[in-house]
Amino acid sequence: MTKLFYAILANSLVASLTNTFVWFAVTFWVYLQTQSVLATSTMAGIYVGTVAISGFFLGSLVDRYKKKTVMMLSSICSLFLYILAYLIFIFTPTSAFTDPASMVLLGFIILALVGAIAGNLRTIALPTLVTILISEAERDKANGLVGTANGVAFLVASIFSGMVIGFLGVSWMLIFAIGLTLLTILHLGTMSIPEQRVIHTETHTNQIDIRGTIRVIRLIPGLFALIFFNCFNNFLGGVFMSLMDAYGLSLVSVQAWGVLWGFLSLGFIVGGLWVARNGLGKSPLRTLFLTNIVMWIIAIFFTIQASIILLAVGMFGYLCLIPVVEAAEQTIFQTVIPLERQGRVFGFAQSIEQAASPLTAFMIGPIAQFIFIPFMTTGAGVDLLGGWFGTGTDRGIALLFTLTGLIGLTVTLMAIRSHSYQKLSVNYQKHLMLNHYG
Repeated sequence: MTKLFYAILANSLVASLTNTFVWFAVTFWVYLQTQSVLATSTMAGIYVGTVAISGFFLGSLVDRYKKKTVMMLSSICSLFLYILAYLIFIFTPTSAFTDPASMVLLGFIILALVGAIAGNLRTIALPTLVTILISEAERDKANGLVGTANGVAFLVASIFSGMVIGFLGVSWMLIFAIGLTLLTILHLGTMSIPEQRVIHTETHTNQIDIRGTIRVIRLIPGLFALIFFNCFNNFLGGVFMSLMDAYGLSLVSVQAWGVLWGFLSLGFIVGGLWVARNGLGKSPLRTLFLTNIVMWIIAIFFTIQASIILLAVGMFGYLCLIPVVEAAEQTIFQTVIPLERQGRVFGFAQSIEQAASPLTAFMIGPIAQFIFIPFMTTGAGVDLLGGWFGTGTDRGIALLFTLTGLIGLTVTLMAIRSHSYQKLSVNYQKHLMLNHYG
């Protein structure tokens, strides 16, 4: 792998860290200012929903323009929005930010979050740069490094966002964000990325062209099935996103839970480094499905008893495997999709897959509250399972985790035996041969 790739990866790491830092810090600050769970849940909905919807549009930008131009545009947009948010904050009375219904607060939140979301343009562009800069034999390892960079950004942002808000305040958070974003722009400006002139061999290249993207995906038998398989997995993953904090806080204090998550986030880094060193084997598709099988087995058993040690070990293993799945999907796309369409396909897949988690998040709370928790506190589950599984609110959540794991494992085993899996596996190998010899 070239020095240029490492330089781009480092640049993207700082940009990702900055944007994640802003997202986390603003969420913490808004809750401290308003003491409103509704405000923070609305922020989460705005953030995840916008990321899901924007993938279609941002993917088309990645395909239409040179990748350096796209990455520069991403950082410039973030910088502009962070400066606007900072100006609003310093010229507005503090009391205006304590009312959850304040339009000034809403405007501040939207500017900060959209500034962070602008970084999603880089997220889509980066795997296409892997295609351009890295030889096919090394792309799986390069994708592993991308996963490692994302893990480092998440870990560092999760630690420092709370510290900066707690000790320095939101104004200093924005000053840091503006400074770091400016540094990424200056650093990116010094790079010369060897890109060919953007050539399009088809019509509708100046449009989002979802229909054309769907047509390209359908030309690869089994690829749609892979995207919707990952979408379904994210749908199930929304269960953990929604209920994990509630379950963990039933076992340990909030301080211990925060420290534990800082440690568990290392799993992203460990998994990414493993891929960067060992690759994904001859069949990334098979690796993706085998990894999912292990993940769902972990999900079945990591809450089988009320043990923080069991939970920590299981979650660490689960998080280690996430970069493997992501690297496998990226490697498959990079091999079977033409470069001039990769941005839109990555954006399309991101939009479809990201849309699943918030949908589950809205659904699963009532399901847990009105079905599973009563079942394990005063319902039939107390007599049926309570003797060995335990009873109470936390065991109702745990039962939901176990059931989610069983569903995920069943669907994965069915998918790996499906005709779509076989067709995509054959097509991947065919494209690999064509790319290698012709």
